Formats: sequence, structure tokens, C-alpha cells
Amino acid sequence: ALRAKTLDSLEALFVKLPRIDHVFVPGGDPGHNRAELVLPWLKDLAERLRRHHPKSQVWLSLQWFDAPQITWIYDQINAAPLPWLGGLVAGPSSPPLAETRARLHPRYRLRDYPDVTHTVRAQYVVPDWDPAYNFTLGREPINPRPVFYASLHDRIASHTDGFISYSDGVNDDVNKAIWSRKAWSPSATPRDILIEYARLFFGEAVAERAADGLLALEKNWEGPLATNGAVDGTLASWQRVEAEAPGLGGNWRWQQALFRAYYDAYTRHRLLRETALEDRANAALLASATTGAADAVARARTILAEADTPGPHDAWRRRILDLGAALFSSIGMQMDTPTYKASGTERGAVLDFLHYPLNNRWWLEDEFASVLALPDETARRARLVQLARWEAPGPGSFYDDLGHVGKSPHVRKAKVSGANPPELEDGPTPHFTWEQEGRSRKRLSWQVSLRWPIALVYEQIDPAARYVVRLNGNGDVRLRINGTPVQPSHASTTLGDPKVFDVPLEAIRSRRIVLSFDDIDESDRNWRQHSRVHEAWLIKVP
Repeated sequence: ALRAKTLDSLEALFVKLPRIDHVFVPGGDPGHNRAELVLPWLKDLAERLRRHHPKSQVWLSLQWFDAPQITWIYDQINAAPLPWLGGLVAGPSSPPLAETRARLHPRYRLRDYPDVTHTVRAQYVVPDWDPAYNFTLGREPINPRPVFYASLHDRIASHTDGFISYSDGVNDDVNKAIWSRKAWSPSATPRDILIEYARLFFGEAVAERAADGLLALEKNWEGPLATNGAVDGTLASWQRVEAEAPGLGGNWRWQQALFRAYYDAYTRHRLLRETALEDRANAALLASATTGAADAVARARTILAEADTPGPHDAWRRRILDLGAALFSSIGMQMDTPTYKASGTERGAVLDFLHYPLNNRWWLEDEFASVLALPDETARRARLVQLARWEAPGPGSFYDDLGHVGKSPHVRKAKVSGANPPELEDGPTPHFTWEQEGRSRKRLSWQVSLRWPIALVYEQIDPAARYVVRLNGNGDVRLRINGTPVQPSHASTTLGDPKVFDVPLEAIRSRRIVLSFDDIDESDRNWRQHSRVHEAWLIKVP
């Protein structure tokens, strides 16, 4: 009944439209029907469509189908011509473009459906994104990535017969312009396209400087945020050009660029401030041996709470809020859930996270309650020292927050080869979880992970010492140390209870310890349930 009702409602739409060239139906996202049901339904859909638009065709993406279903589709469509089928569409969660083109009969075309709108949990994530951006900007922020998308287009467009970009709104306006212009003129450079873009929407007087400002916004997202001083320079350049072009204040594209420039800079200085507060709080916890656990916790709480008072860049915060209001007024952009009614916190509601802690304050405060509930003062003090030294395990020992570009010095990445899918070109990409609508109180390092690092390499090894490896993550792990499989002396599958491995003496004597990981077939599970590693320690045992 639902099948028939859907076909009737679509045909009613087809009748009303004066012209339809193509209808694209995703195999998934949304949709969970198996291929054996989808393909016959598409044939019936095409019959309804071509009654009113005889030359139109239907297209299908292979999103979310498993390997046997994909093979079944190829067997069906390649066996004999289907005049109503225009071809296949390659979108997020689809098989690779090159593979699709190779398996698809030449009579059919292949259209790209590139995700230009998302930053994480997406087809083309921002590589090695600083977690502070993930915690604040999230999945659908204003996201000009002109150099990345221009390069991506150049590498994959040859497999396709055109595209319709995948967008969830106006946050990706620059990326859509880049992709469309590159499709029209592949030799165009990102800067040339941005100058044309800025000349059209902002005017000749500021075109070049605005183009360079958009390029700078992409650079803001490269490398560790704490050490990226260019973020402040990006804001300064936008402030200068803003002062010279007051007439553009009501232009929504202009408002977007300013919003991101202020937001990035404010986030950076908040990160620096809150990192310093956590360092001071940890020092207070380490003093518990002399002050007592209760006094140490009280002092640490007071220090962490300083983040609630206005900082030296509070004027930037007010400007961000004003620009959020201006974007709602000019184009209805919904940048939070309580005031502007964004459909969800993951849908561009970046103002909801303007004050999300960029240190481990929430996790520490929860831990403090557990510590003070311990019956023994010695145990309380020992736990506080453990919390304070979480990322500083002591002389001769090492710590890596595996998904943090600024806190993973021992993680090795694959060299750029050109042979991998674009999103994997630099090796494994950090994965950011999304829990409690983005307001998780977990330790920050527990919200970012790598499936498996290519390797962790430690060079400063004392050949006369003993070492253990600790790995904190979800699920299973199959570790090799200097190429030899090792079994844990303490096994666990629970985040927060690290697995422990003794390092073989031969590896220690070599003065170089290399950790690598065997893959685990978890294809029967949703990717959200896959095993992952969040943190790694190499501990020099006293």
C-alpha cells in the first residue's frame, strides 16, 4: 500500500512540472530497502514519469547497499539495455568512483554526488582537524575549502559524466561555486575562482582581498589550533577589509566570512586560556599530598570555573552573536537551537557550542565527585595524582592523544601516494564521536580516535629499562610490537580501562619501539560500533 501510495504521489508531482530531465533516487541515506525491492520500484517509477516526460530518465545511487546487493544490481542493469535508466550516481557511502565506472556498462553514464557540505562524519572530512573545531563548529559549519575541493574535482572528475553536489544549505556556498566553476573550466585556479566570486557578490574594490580572506579561512583549519597564529592574522585581514566596505554589512556571504573569522580566533584564544586553566588545576591536584584531597579538589574547581568569567577577547564573542543574529535576519540561517530553532545541534548550530569546554573540566568535575566518595584518604590522593598526570606519565614515558593533530607526536601517517581515495590519502583520519547532542562530558581525548594508526614510533628508548604499552579505546585491538604479535597482560574492551602490554626485551634493546595494528573484520557491525583506539602510552616502569 505504501509503495502504491508513493508512486501515486510522485506522479501527481510529475504532472504539475512542465519539464523533468532526470529523477535521482538514492539507494540509501535515506532509505533502507534492499536492492531487490528498489530496482523494480524504479522501473514502475520510470513508467509513471515517462507518461508525462517521455525523454526523462531515472538514476540510482549505490549508497548503503552491501556487496552482494551491488553485484546483483550490476547483473540486472548490465545484462540488457534499460532505456529508462540514465545511469548510476556515486555519493557518500557509495563504492569508489573508479570501481563504479569500471563495473558499469558503457551504455550508462556515471554522475558524481560529492559531499561539499560536511566537515566530520562525512565523505570528505577535514583531515587532521583540531578537536577544538570539532567540539565547537561541528559537522555543518560555514566551511569554505576552496583549495581542497578544487584539487578533489581535478582528481575525480574524469571518472564522471557531470555532477550534482550534495548540500544541506548555504554553509557550503563557496564550495559549490568552486565545484561548479571547475566543472565549467577545469584550468581555473581556486584563487581566480574566488576573485570572480568576490567580484560578483562583494564588488571589484574588495574582490582580491576577500578572495585571499576566504583562502585564509581554509588555512585556519590546518594543523594544531593552539600554534596556528595565522588564525589571528585571518581575523585582522577581514577586520581591515570590513572597515573599508561598510556597505556590505547586510550581505549574507560577507556575514558568513566574518562570522567564521571571528569564531575561529575566539575559539583559539579560548583554547589557550582553558588549557592554561587545566594545567593550573592539575598542579593543585598534585599538591594534594600536602593540602589533602578535599582542599585540592576545591582549589581545582575554583581554577576551572574561571572559564565562566569574561576573558580578554569577550568583544569577539559579542560580535559572533551579533553576526549570528544578522545571518538569521538576512537569510534565515539557524545557528542555534533555542533562539533560531536549528533542526538539531549537529545541523549548523555552532552558537550552541560557543562555550563548550575546550579542556577536560566537565570530566574532571565528574571525577572529583567519585574521588571524594572514596573511603580512604590515601586512595583519594592517589587518584587525584593519576588524574593530574593523565597526559604527563613521567620521565622516559610517552603519551599520545591519537586523534589530536597537536598531541600525537609518535603517530606516523602514510605518505601521499595518489593511489588511495582522496579522503584517505594521508592515512587514517581521526573520527569524532557525537554523543548527548554534542554535549558529552567525556574526557576530550575519548571523543576522538583513530581506527588504527599506521604506526606509533618511539626512538628515545633506554635499553636497560622495562616498558609497558597502555592502549585506551573501545572494543578489541591486535597489537604488534616491532612486528611481533603480543597479547595483553591486562585485557579490556571498555573505554577508560586501558589494555596493558609488556614490551618484549628484544624490542627494548633495539632502542626503537614500533607499535602497529592488525586490522579486524567488523563488517558485520555499523561503523559506529567498530573498535577504535583513543590514547596510547609507552610507560617506563620504575
